[in-house]
Amino acid sequence: MPISGRVRQALREATMAGHQRVDDLFSRFSLDTPESYGAFLKAHARALAPLEAMARPDASRLPKLAADLAALGESMPDALIMQTSDSDAFRWGALYALEGSRLGGSVLERRVATGLPRAYLSSVHEKGGWQAFQQSLDAAAEGEGDDWIGEAVQGAEAAFALFAAAASSEQALTHG
Repeated sequence: MPISGRVRQALREATMAGHQRVDDLFSRFSLDTPESYGAFLKAHARALAPLEAMARPDASRLPKLAADLAALGESMPDALIMQTSDSDAFRWGALYALEGSRLGGSVLERRVATGLPRAYLSSVHEKGGWQAFQQSLDAAAEGEGDDWIGEAVQGAEAAFALFAAAASSEQALTHG
């Protein structure tokens, strides 16, 4: 199998449990009241800020998230600190999780109560955007070996762990 297919497969398989954990933690937030939806958005902000700064500073969704929080009368929370690496592969792995979160956002956006802001969750990929990202991932991995895949997996796992920590910390603050 060419490395491109192996990268996607390795990322998908290695992050399955972490992805499920994040989904489970975020499913505890209600998206139908301003208070719970605000807590949901603050949890996302805690993880999104360091992730975007490291992996995708040129295409930030953070301003949309901040605008949604402001519309709810909330301010941006402090960001969590993320495990980072100077490795390009690590950054691509984190970006895999970050870009994948847009897919989930499109599903969640439909569950947000009428009248609540949804700019952040509606920041989905344009048509073909997810496929274009995967092609860019493949191009970045071209000519690389198993070490590159391992570092990409570490980046993706770190991103999912950060989202899980953000959800847990916001739930603790909210239900304190």
